[in-house]
Amino acid sequence: MSEEKKYPLKKVLLICAKGSIEDVYASLVMANGAVMEGIETKVFFTFFGLDAITKARMNNLHTSTVGNPAMRMPGGIPFPTWLGGVPGVESAVSSIMRSQMEALDIPPVDEFLEMIKAGGGEIYACKLAFDMFKMKKEDLWDGVKDVITIGQFYEMADGLQTQIIFT
Repeated sequence: MSEEKKYPLKKVLLICAKGSIEDVYASLVMANGAVMEGIETKVFFTFFGLDAITKARMNNLHTSTVGNPAMRMPGGIPFPTWLGGVPGVESAVSSIMRSQMEALDIPPVDEFLEMIKAGGGEIYACKLAFDMFKMKKEDLWDGVKDVITIGQFYEMADGLQTQIIFT
């Protein structure tokens, strides 16, 4: 007899507010993990997190090189903040990070979103940020379910077995 997993958590609502590689992938990994465990999953992209669901930018995200205390150079040496401001360094670091992720078979953002959607997850854009950045529906990845307010997103948390995670 196989042992069935039992989770008290039935639903997870993730809010992605930042558009760096590391922040977007944190949201995507958690969303995909929840979907794979059978947990109802909804992801809300707001402010710079909208880059993750904007067709023109979603697969060309950058990493934060300035002011990132966890950033390390080869050998574990702390990455100097001033170096992140040198032209071309952020692009180079981002390219290295994307190639390392590719080597680990981590899919690009658009494929990751497809996996989440195929597993039953839902993707939403924040109306406030959408309006503020003067975006149009056609700017967004085709799998975005809707552009909604944060209040509408919070209404989706309809019980005690829902976790809201802000990344």
